[in-house]
Amino acid sequence: MVYVSIRAAIFDKAQGFRQIFGVISAQIYFTGWQALPLITVLALGVGGLLVLQCMANLSLLGGTQMIGSFLVVMICREAGPLLVALVVIARSGTAVASEVGNMRANREIEALESMGINPMSFIVFPRVLGGIFSVVALAFYFNVIALIGGFLITRFMQDMPLAFYTDSIVRAFAKEDLLIFLLKNGFSGMIIFVVSCYQGLSVKRSPHEVPQQTTLAVVNSIIFVVIFNLMVSALFYLNELRNLGVIS
Repeated sequence: MVYVSIRAAIFDKAQGFRQIFGVISAQIYFTGWQALPLITVLALGVGGLLVLQCMANLSLLGGTQMIGSFLVVMICREAGPLLVALVVIARSGTAVASEVGNMRANREIEALESMGINPMSFIVFPRVLGGIFSVVALAFYFNVIALIGGFLITRFMQDMPLAFYTDSIVRAFAKEDLLIFLLKNGFSGMIIFVVSCYQGLSVKRSPHEVPQQTTLAVVNSIIFVVIFNLMVSALFYLNELRNLGVIS
């Protein structure tokens, strides 16, 4: 579906780029911008809770210098991509599936086809592209806010200097983290909106099918996103163990 929508957007000239860009902008506004308050609260809470757990255990072992590595692993690699994906599924995945499903049930898609407009280029492509961009941007914002929240908690508990905290975070980052960040969040965004559009287009004639397909979109998106994140993490850590010589 991704390939077909991209090809349709490039070669289908029935609608101009301005119309497609308008749909992309609307999708980014709804999926990204309007989700910022929820993502902010969630990131502050997750960052604070992780630091509380981290400080409680690392202080007993005298390893507070490992706080950066702990936060990078837990927030940037694991918790961040998954939580952002779940928020996007709950907000935007359901909205896209129900919107496209209602368009199918009300024969709006047939009307577009009768005007020579390919639904893949005008409906699917803008939502998938806007969704991918929004998920990546939200994940980056989530990581920043979670790390800021972690520092505020750390500062309150142990009066940790900002220079020490930032240095610990920076030293914990590796080039693989950028690859994992883009891979997890980019593909999660693609999975969510491809599945949502597919389930919406699966509606036949009756409006009663819309909530059923919306529920399927949520369930399938969660399953595929969790499996994909698990596979990426498993391959990454297996490669780490191989490089350390733990496994052959």
